[in-house]
Amino acid sequence: MQVKTILVADSGSTKTDWCLVEDGHRRTFSTQGISPYFQTPAQVQEIIQTELVRQYPALLQVHELYFYGTGLLAPANARMVEDALQAVFTQTNISVNHDLMGAARGLCGRHPGVVSILGTGSNSCFYDGITIVKNNPGLGYVLGDEGSGAYLGKRLLQYYLYDSFDEELKFKFDAKYQVTRDQILENVYRKPLANRYLASFAGFLTENRGHFLIENALEDGINEFFFNHLYKYRESWTSPLYFSGGIAHAFRDVIQTLCELYELQLGTIVRSPLEGLVNFHGE
Repeated sequence: MQVKTILVADSGSTKTDWCLVEDGHRRTFSTQGISPYFQTPAQVQEIIQTELVRQYPALLQVHELYFYGTGLLAPANARMVEDALQAVFTQTNISVNHDLMGAARGLCGRHPGVVSILGTGSNSCFYDGITIVKNNPGLGYVLGDEGSGAYLGKRLLQYYLYDSFDEELKFKFDAKYQVTRDQILENVYRKPLANRYLASFAGFLTENRGHFLIENALEDGINEFFFNHLYKYRESWTSPLYFSGGIAHAFRDVIQTLCELYELQLGTIVRSPLEGLVNFHGE
């Protein structure tokens, strides 16, 4: 009897995590992020071909592919990514869904909860255990994405460019990035993938925990997410709050403190919902 193989993907703007499940064994891979807002169908196919299939040709034989990605709440974007995947995985049954559903299924399984993603961008929803019932949509990294890597990175660059750093912090920033004001503005306003560029500065926040300016930036940025998004769900006071994403995981202590302050029930915080999604689809 032929063993059914499945491939599950969780994709953000910066990175895509893949997991192959075959005969009970799991194998993980990573490629750059896939986003319909910043990449064409041809570019998506090129990423999959060069970073995934060319290195692991056997993946073309998988029976089922479950892909969860950023920007796929819009039907046109979901179709674009599905078509790009189908052009590569021609013999595979493909299911495409947005990353918020991936986080909900990966963290909550078949139980209700308020689910948030804090990664390069941010998003949130109330999931009833079957479907997403409510979603307070984000506005992207220019107008929104509170609590995200792009948002926190933007706040950090504001402090730097407004000369708000003390001498110690400015020395550390200059030593780490060696970037000029003009180069920052060029990357933000003229080059593609500005959200990834902004989010790349979140690492400086991690490395300098304890500094009052860094702690203020983190607490203010994540509190903005609570205020503008989680407060909009009445279920936030009756259901657990679940968080996924690199920013949520890196600054989970800030999230925990805010949940305690506002008397909200904290569920789990994970870097990626991939393991939970594999369990969900492998049942």
